[in-house]
Amino acid sequence: MSNETPLRIPFGQLRDTLSRIFERHGTSPEVAALLADNCASAERDGAHSHGVFRIPGYLSTLASGWVDGRAVPQVQDVAPGFIAVDARNGFAQPAYAAARELLVAKARANGIALLAIRNSHHFAALWPDVEPLAEQGLVGLALVNSMACVVPHGGTRPLFGTNPIAFAAPREGHPPLVFDLATSAMAHGDVQIAAREGRQLPPAHGVDAAGQPTCDPRAVLDGGALLPFGGHKGSALSMMVELLAAALTGGNFSFDFDWSGHPGAQTPRTGELIIAIDPAKNAGRSFAQRCNDLVDAMADAGQQRQPSQQRQRQRAQSLREGVPLPAATWAELQRLAGV
Repeated sequence: MSNETPLRIPFGQLRDTLSRIFERHGTSPEVAALLADNCASAERDGAHSHGVFRIPGYLSTLASGWVDGRAVPQVQDVAPGFIAVDARNGFAQPAYAAARELLVAKARANGIALLAIRNSHHFAALWPDVEPLAEQGLVGLALVNSMACVVPHGGTRPLFGTNPIAFAAPREGHPPLVFDLATSAMAHGDVQIAAREGRQLPPAHGVDAAGQPTCDPRAVLDGGALLPFGGHKGSALSMMVELLAAALTGGNFSFDFDWSGHPGAQTPRTGELIIAIDPAKNAGRSFAQRCNDLVDAMADAGQQRQPSQQRQRQRAQSLREGVPLPAATWAELQRLAGV
């Protein structure tokens, strides 16, 4: 890795540059703005595997014709607590944006509501889908499946996706409590970064094409697969994500789509489920204050790093000083944006 001091790019400038890139490569202005905000936010918060690292994958997928960067999602108000959205082979973020206000309104009216997105491509961090809900005082839970790259516990071939779960809860006087974790031993993007940087993976994270344990990220990417975290426990959670994000929404399972006719495609065409809960419906002490009580108790128990704490610190620094990017990376982004 280079020891060169990174540039510090203002967050708004990074976001606008990414938006121009997406629009130049086939998305509508509305879709470009949403994808750019998500990608720039991940980079701002130090989630590098879902930041500008993803841009080549987005562009390759758009060029392949696998995803429709101009799709207009169709929202269906199914029931008092249920919204269905057909992303129409577009990205998941515009589908979510089209139904977010209705989701919040239903959660406030009924105490709980869910949003089922199908025919969608999710190639980004998952926490941005739930953090805004917590900022409005709601509890948010999101699940999304991906492409088959994880061997189920005891299995011999990839079947599940990395299948992340994101959760966010409001806190009194503090940023929301948020976590976003893959049910695989590590995120697929982190494997790609390790391969690019020539680093080995920890033991018990992946297998090669023959199903043998390996610490070589390239062997995992070249016909191999990741393992679920925690053995049968992570595998069970990954199965749950498949059922809720795909079977319930009407999206594809992680093993259920064929992109072989679109060389260069990298975004999985699956589904996403988002659940919003209004804790104000429950009588008693403020839920947001009780979240503080739990965080304080975890600190008293010796837990030095709380969920989302490092991300919040990195966010504050990036907004204050600029988002750190290698000069070569920033130059390439400007080139792609036509600057």
